[in-house]
Amino acid sequence: MTDIRVVQRAIALLVVIKCSVGFYLPGLAPVNYCPKEKANPTCKSDISVYVNRLNSAESVIPYEYTHFDFCEPKQGSSPTENLGQVVFGERIRPSPYQFSFKEEKTEMVCQKKYFEKPEDKDKDKKKLDRLRQAIRLNYQHHWIIDNMPVSSCYITEDKTNTKKNVCYPSFPVGCYVGKDGTGKDDCQSLIPKDSVKPDTAYLFNHVEITLDYHPWSPDWPGNPPDGAGRLLKAQVTKLASVAQPSTANILQGIQANKPLALPGSGETPSGFAVVYSYAITFKSNDLVKWSSRWDYILDSIPNANIEWFSILNSVVIVLFLSGMVAMILLRTLHRDIARYNQLDSAEDAQEEFGWKLVHGDVFRPPRKGMVLSIFLGSGVQIFFMTLITLIFACLGFLSPANRGALMTCSLVLYVCLGTPAGYVSSRIYKMFGGEKWKSNVILTAFLCPGIIFFVFFILNLFFWGVGSSAAIPFSTLIALLALWFGVSVPLTFVGAYFGFKKRAIEHPVRTNQIPRQIPDPTFYTKPLVGIVMGGILPFGCIFIQLFFILSSIWSHQLYYMFGFLFLVFIILVITCSETTILLCYFHLCAEDYHWWWRSFLTSGFTAFYFFLYSIHYYVSKLEMEGFLNTFLFFGYTFIMTFIVFILTGTIGFFACFWFVTKIYSVVHVD
Repeated sequence: MTDIRVVQRAIALLVVIKCSVGFYLPGLAPVNYCPKEKANPTCKSDISVYVNRLNSAESVIPYEYTHFDFCEPKQGSSPTENLGQVVFGERIRPSPYQFSFKEEKTEMVCQKKYFEKPEDKDKDKKKLDRLRQAIRLNYQHHWIIDNMPVSSCYITEDKTNTKKNVCYPSFPVGCYVGKDGTGKDDCQSLIPKDSVKPDTAYLFNHVEITLDYHPWSPDWPGNPPDGAGRLLKAQVTKLASVAQPSTANILQGIQANKPLALPGSGETPSGFAVVYSYAITFKSNDLVKWSSRWDYILDSIPNANIEWFSILNSVVIVLFLSGMVAMILLRTLHRDIARYNQLDSAEDAQEEFGWKLVHGDVFRPPRKGMVLSIFLGSGVQIFFMTLITLIFACLGFLSPANRGALMTCSLVLYVCLGTPAGYVSSRIYKMFGGEKWKSNVILTAFLCPGIIFFVFFILNLFFWGVGSSAAIPFSTLIALLALWFGVSVPLTFVGAYFGFKKRAIEHPVRTNQIPRQIPDPTFYTKPLVGIVMGGILPFGCIFIQLFFILSSIWSHQLYYMFGFLFLVFIILVITCSETTILLCYFHLCAEDYHWWWRSFLTSGFTAFYFFLYSIHYYVSKLEMEGFLNTFLFFGYTFIMTFIVFILTGTIGFFACFWFVTKIYSVVHVD
């Protein structure tokens, strides 16, 4: 009987191991490719090319591929986009570019003609104006092959004149040569010098792509035929602006080396045509594994070569300061508690001083307790959403290859964490002695999400107005509202039900009926001074990461340092807690017992410095112009600032609440 059980367990273990070997994250499983004559159901020959939205670091507004007059696909279906992709404005569509594995060729894709008919003059002029504007603002193509971005690589030099190969997961639509004869990112070098004209937009209508592949390896599962391979890299090796004299000989037009300059805004040349073409080559590479194919992009992202010494130095300083704060606080508190507990005589009892003096008022409910409890409930919801999302990201579930997964995970978690929000809000409100429990439940479910959704909807209206791909479709808005009203709100009600059902939180000391008069504060103990000072240290531990996060959002760079971000988040929690506790202790020693709101605002003021840093980033790092870009940038910045305010404020409040409850529970109060 024992032998049978051992055999069963061994078989079960083998099955688990086998399943583990064959397990891949959704959308991240390798695909085998074969030459056309050897293709079969497990080994494809056709390589599909998908096109994503076009965006620019000089504009907040992305556009769909079909917004511009490029070649249209003859057939093909778009891949299903997840919720995060739609919210981020990604629109992945099939393209007219189709390759076959190991089939190298140069081919024309399509020809676009303009100003042939007088009745189409205005329409053609509008199409070319869009292309010219896209080139002037340096809009970028985002093509996808085998779930990998088609990259473009350049040799750059840093401050020490060290050359480095930098790769971007995109390539430009064209090159705009300014009035000074130079283009952005030195793009005029791609155009023959004798043909460069100032104040001219050149369209890159010919692209040469090299596909690196890993040849068949014996450790691959299955039995692919000879000549099979897995794609490792899709890189643009040449971008060319080519004025094709005809469609008969593409190579002849390329060799003629005459660039394609788009006509000026007031020009309407008859018979103007654009020929789009491509060249595809394949390159074998057995040095790079399929699982490491993203490394060449991630390792070469601008600013990815972080000054780790500087970052670690900042982390060490923050940890050192936090340790000093904790040590001083604990030693001073220990001395205070020992001294208070030694006051046995009535005479000494009347000579109480310091924070023990306010024991009869320290738990007096604050003004606007309803609003504070609502913010705390939403803050707990945001805190656990952030924590769980970062854990998933550290485990690799939210890698750049899994597009939209980060936003999808965050939205789903936020919706599903309505129960903690309702529970915490109701418990805090009941502790404050609130009686309007219905208002508390409804506002917890609708106030903070409603503010975010309202601002988001206003911004979405502007995207709708300009025809941007960032405009969320009406059906997706309905889906978001359904998640909010159908999942989050009921869960909030459930949490509030259990919260109100429990007994109110009991404090370690009784509250006096008559409030104690607070002495006049000194400059350092004034509420505003403490609040302004309280956000400096928490902001100091996150501002380095803010640069990379904002660059990921506004400069469209890949962000993958989730492990370090998780560490920074933990340090932020510790720093917010200790800073708030320290300032709360100072105010209690000054006989100021109004700590409820102050503890929330002290660490919540980190959001104010976040907003100031966003303004600095907008002015110094971005080249956006126009009212619409500014409005959209600061609209989204407001949403992020509001979330940071609620998150950090909640951390500070609960740290201070724990501290105050703890110190008043260990002293003898008559």
